[in-house]
Amino acid sequence: MAHRIRCSSLARYFSSASSSSSKVPLLWKTEEESTTVQLMSWGRGASGQLGGGIEEIRLYPTPVASLALPSSFQLSPIPGRLPPSDASDFKASQSSVEVGISCGLFHSSLLVNGNFWMWGKGEGGRLGFGHENPAFVPTLNPNLDNVRSIAPGGLHSVALTALGEVFTWGYGGFGALGHSVYHRELLPRQVKGDWNGRICQIATSGAHTAAVTDSGELYTWGRDEGDGRLGLGSGRGPNEGALSVPSKVKALPVPVVAVSCGGFFTMALTKEGQLWNWGANSNYELGRGDKIGGWKPQPIPSLQDIHVIQIASGGYHSLALTDEGKVLSWGHGGQGQLGHSSIQNLKVPMVIESLAKERIVYIACGGSSSAAISDKGKLYMWGNARDCQLGVPGLPEVQSSPIEVKFLIEDDGVHPHHVLSVAVGASHAMCLVSISVDEHWDVRSTLKQKIWETKSPTLERQKA
Repeated sequence: MAHRIRCSSLARYFSSASSSSSKVPLLWKTEEESTTVQLMSWGRGASGQLGGGIEEIRLYPTPVASLALPSSFQLSPIPGRLPPSDASDFKASQSSVEVGISCGLFHSSLLVNGNFWMWGKGEGGRLGFGHENPAFVPTLNPNLDNVRSIAPGGLHSVALTALGEVFTWGYGGFGALGHSVYHRELLPRQVKGDWNGRICQIATSGAHTAAVTDSGELYTWGRDEGDGRLGLGSGRGPNEGALSVPSKVKALPVPVVAVSCGGFFTMALTKEGQLWNWGANSNYELGRGDKIGGWKPQPIPSLQDIHVIQIASGGYHSLALTDEGKVLSWGHGGQGQLGHSSIQNLKVPMVIESLAKERIVYIACGGSSSAAISDKGKLYMWGNARDCQLGVPGLPEVQSSPIEVKFLIEDDGVHPHHVLSVAVGASHAMCLVSISVDEHWDVRSTLKQKIWETKSPTLERQKA
């Protein structure tokens, strides 16, 4: 009750202190006819990760920056998401302006058209500015361009360029940066892996990282500690508990196209939408019905006939999105992050029934919270609400079922927003929303999401 009262007492201050749309900085503007997209943040921002310029708690989504994007813009590649289903879609994505957001433990990033902004805690050099100072507003990083994806981790960050190159920076302990040394890097530095071809997707967690090549090979590096999260087996390298250079996961018997890193485990998807995972399993993170973990990749038995199009990993739990728009969850449920109106752990994946009437198109996990976006642009969140990171004032500290996040406009009160993407950190979250909702929006939305729709047997049967 005390926590709920504290958040409520702060509501008056933050409501009056929140910036009006006219004061929100415009970070990027196209010369073409544009669509306005806003970056919003909420939760605890003691390290500046909310981007509002001060240490603060935001109880509900509040604007951080505006973007005037061309109507043909696309979302940047999403870790854990199946890539475009054919070459024409891939070519279209590369010719469009791409935009994306991501959250680390206590830092955040925004990506627009190959450029990226970082803000939040700077310890270890995780922001990539050449120093360890924090940044309390989105700050353009001039040290790397032509970027297609950013994956902030615990004390480090990872970037993927359009040329398929991987760069890392920040704290180098446990080999998290992949540079064969363990010291920090204050500026982006290219990872020299022995892979053939280009890297097409990256993912990272607290201290381990994964990269997928365009030929379907998976490379991992960073912290292991015997839980097997790297998938490399006993001969993983000379340094006990860590591997400081990328190594191929040879035990994967099939090519993969997407990857997601959890706290102490890893998941990967094949192009057919089959999920494989490995690593720690003391909280049923692997969804196999038991607590037997290990380094060897295996499929989840109950999902072998289900076509998964996106995976997302939290500290000890996981989400999977199917081609039919259903969300499954499993693993640790102590903060309500599984969304089943319970705080019990789940041994195997189960559909979140309270979202079953919605068609979900996007999922995300924080350390102990979860999020989903429907095809109507509605945002739902559940799990740990201790730091107001679910964006709904007055919630208990444990929110065990999905709740819709409402958006406040100073002039109009509650107003519907079309949410495009969401990212969740340890104690904060962000989303991109279109504030140009008009009669043509559904058409534009369909065109944008086309690039991420993956052809599947289920969809083909429905079309027939």
